[in-house]
Amino acid sequence: MKLYRSNRQASFGFTLIELMIVVAIIGIIAAVAYPSYQEYVRNAKRADAETALMELAHFMERYYTANGRYVDGDGDEPDLPFSQAPRDGGTKTYDIALVEASTSATAYVLQAVPTGSMANDKCGTLTLANTGAKGQKTGMTLAECWKR
Repeated sequence: MKLYRSNRQASFGFTLIELMIVVAIIGIIAAVAYPSYQEYVRNAKRADAETALMELAHFMERYYTANGRYVDGDGDEPDLPFSQAPRDGGTKTYDIALVEASTSATAYVLQAVPTGSMANDKCGTLTLANTGAKGQKTGMTLAECWKR
């Protein structure tokens, strides 16, 4: 009995269908992973703003300890040592300031207003008062925005 022998060489590659399946799987994984990554980045930037608010709250408490009030003798607010987050000079994602209407000799409220890539953040403006009360203006719950 004679075996049929082909002159065709065996092929060692991928078919177009196999490549398309791999591309589809990569697309599905990317569609799930990228939004999760973006949320992780937003959470990190929000944490930078929270840290900056806490640092400025410590500054205000030191100011109060030294002067006996949160404002100077003329009733003016003290100059904050920095006014953006992150404070190291990276791309600004939050503007930080005292809320003028709430600053008095015995009280203050610090706020972090999102800008740039954080302008549409779900938490909106973050606040921190002299009593330690934390707040956010819109969107998510307080516990979701202040994860500490």
